[in-house]
Amino acid sequence: MIYTNPVVKGFYPDPSVCCANGRYYMVCSSFQYFPGVPLFESSDLVNWKQIGHCLTRKSQVMLEGAGSSAGVYAATIRYNDGTFYMVTTNTTVEKNFYITTNDIYGEWSEPIYVDQGGIDPSLYFEDGHAYFMSNGVDEDGAPAILQCEIDVKTGEKLSPSKAVWHGAGGRYLESPHLYKINGSYYIMAAEGGTEYGHMIVYGKGDSVWGPFVNYPQNPVLTNRNLGGFVIQGVGHGDLVQSADGEWFVVHLGFRQIDRWMPYHHLGREVFMTPVHFGENGWFICGNNGTTELRYEISGGFTQEERKCFTFADTVSGVDWCYLRHPDYTKYELSADKFVLHAGSKTLDDIASPTFIALRQCGFTGEVSVDVSIDKGEAGLTFFMDENHHYDLMVRRSGEKFECVLKLNIGDIKHEQCVAPLSSGRACLSAKMDNCSYSFSVSDGDALAQLGSAQTRYLSSEVAGGFTGVMIGLFAQRDGCTAEFTDFQVEYR
Repeated sequence: MIYTNPVVKGFYPDPSVCCANGRYYMVCSSFQYFPGVPLFESSDLVNWKQIGHCLTRKSQVMLEGAGSSAGVYAATIRYNDGTFYMVTTNTTVEKNFYITTNDIYGEWSEPIYVDQGGIDPSLYFEDGHAYFMSNGVDEDGAPAILQCEIDVKTGEKLSPSKAVWHGAGGRYLESPHLYKINGSYYIMAAEGGTEYGHMIVYGKGDSVWGPFVNYPQNPVLTNRNLGGFVIQGVGHGDLVQSADGEWFVVHLGFRQIDRWMPYHHLGREVFMTPVHFGENGWFICGNNGTTELRYEISGGFTQEERKCFTFADTVSGVDWCYLRHPDYTKYELSADKFVLHAGSKTLDDIASPTFIALRQCGFTGEVSVDVSIDKGEAGLTFFMDENHHYDLMVRRSGEKFECVLKLNIGDIKHEQCVAPLSSGRACLSAKMDNCSYSFSVSDGDALAQLGSAQTRYLSSEVAGGFTGVMIGLFAQRDGCTAEFTDFQVEYR
């Protein structure tokens, strides 16, 4: 069969995969969004279904005051002796921790902390021993991968943290993973920064503690020199073997809005690239070390693609998420309508405004929703962070109502268009393409075009950070109560 990258679209970065009971399970980063660490299941490594999140309780993760692109960083998922482990970093408190479950469809444990710094932690199990690794620095201050043995029941260190590998010489050594394949130990990591210079590197050794000899042709995977190619930023991967014995690296990457326009706003997505081992034990990835749009692999399955999202066919605790820890009393969610009650915070605040969102997972399509308010303001937002979001909203102004298109780009907060409404009820819609959003409002039979805005100003290249655009519904100011119905996102 032929599959097309990315295998999971939209803001789902830093993928990690494990195998258990004939299925594959994957986790991704979530940063300031809650529930945290999206969890996916697959039978073929190509078609992934989100089945929930790992961090579902406030007691598991502190997000208060976490700015955009702070909070929960890269996660690793592992399975050992009937137990799943998810290990990650919460940069808000600067601690590494892991949680566990024996039921992948159920709740996860409270966090177990490990007294080792750095980010992007990982676990490796062998012969009853558990090893914990993360990035950091050695005793001389040089970037290194640190490793210690831990008591996996308590997180207590059973050995000092030791620098086991210094990478291949690139900047920002991160996302380490350790494997034992055909009797050899492989340590794999990312370098170059999670941007256009991103890459995957690895080394091979005879012991869990190293030393590790660098792959002579490092980096083993990168698209950094592919000018005029849409897929960029390839890196941060995890090795996995299919039931057919084939090897793959599941990794992040991003898609530019155009081959000659270096902006991306959908976030870092999940890609999969074939891996081939040589007789000498070294492995190679993809097409001469690059990730392509399509690959042909064994198997008789068909790649599926979801094109439409509505209230009825999405799940609030799975598909939808909030900013930081929400006040659930502000949300009344059902299969035919969402009712949102404004609090004291707005989309511009580093807090938890009344906001619920899906990830934007395609370039082209249309979003529409009916909204009704009594006071305040509420509507549809394309949200990158507190300083970069486009808001199409219904607002009460004195005794009248109006529709407002507000563009928030850095320090500029500009009302692009204000159109009068006959009441507090209207249909808001936005058409999306690679380069722009076009906004309109229907007030009864009257349709008004409110203007457009470029996607590039919501891109990581402009806004910075590690997230992607979220398609959100919000209510704010003056005790607003907003009723949303007939919500639909349809991609082409």
